[in-house]
Amino acid sequence: MMTDPSFDLSTIGEGQIRLTVNRGERLMSARSVRMNPACSEANVAGLLSQLGRNTQWSSSLPEGDLGEYVLSEYRSVGVHMDGMVRKPGGRMALYFMEPGEAPMPANVIYDREWTPFRATGIEEYDWDRILDAKVIFLTGITAALTDTTAQVVRYAADEAAKRGVDIILDVNFRSKLWDGEHACKVLEPIARMSRVLFCSVADASKVFGITGPAKEVCERLRERFGNEYVISTNHLDGPYLCGPQGVNSYVTTPVPVVDRPGAGDAFVSATIHGFLSGDISEGVTWGQKASEFAITHMGDLTRIRPDELHIPLGADINR
Repeated sequence: MMTDPSFDLSTIGEGQIRLTVNRGERLMSARSVRMNPACSEANVAGLLSQLGRNTQWSSSLPEGDLGEYVLSEYRSVGVHMDGMVRKPGGRMALYFMEPGEAPMPANVIYDREWTPFRATGIEEYDWDRILDAKVIFLTGITAALTDTTAQVVRYAADEAAKRGVDIILDVNFRSKLWDGEHACKVLEPIARMSRVLFCSVADASKVFGITGPAKEVCERLRERFGNEYVISTNHLDGPYLCGPQGVNSYVTTPVPVVDRPGAGDAFVSATIHGFLSGDISEGVTWGQKASEFAITHMGDLTRIRPDELHIPLGADINR
């Protein structure tokens, strides 16, 4: 007899610590920083958990206080981490952020070489547990780190496809981690296996060479990869959802920017909540609400009470 999967969503990605300089300062002259846990994939799992979903995050982290610091952040919102790989040695991945004020843009400086995650291979993860899920969520960030992490992401997608687990891919291109040509080579096969694809208009151009008006880019992504749904963001223009019924466009409401990291993850997470509930179009609307909330408070993980966003809990949409 078939049993329901243990998790609504499972994901894999590198836990980090973000160190943010005070607004108006540069890293080169800063004397203090704000510290918080970070991981794009875990942020998605963490918000979904707060929305009543059963989620799991897998990674490879060093033993010790810094690893526990990151784990405690996502454990506190109910994310399952039983499949976490822990290493006796190694270091935590870090990233430093200069928030920036116009006309100076925000700037991110990565310090994530030689971490356990970058060298943890396919055979070290518990795939039966990781893939005991309705959805596996994968990102281009993890695929970009090393050849080993790219192999892990590709294996996760291949095995998910074999087992009938839905794949959701967020291209999430990071130019400081790899170039567009390399990203395309690694991500295109995974995009073709994905039921849902998140790809911004900018990333569509840089990675897949697809350019044009935002609505057309969203349509062309779906035509190229054959996904059921494609969601494209374009700064304040959009987002756009392309599916079997055509393209829906949404109006974006500008909000004050307090802390930008994590806003995209919040959007993706609440949109996936809609997909899991059977209404991804409504999910995009929830994603907009979640990202607005995320961008106006500090921290990579969006901490919410569901009633603050007026998003229904659990598996069904009550209208």
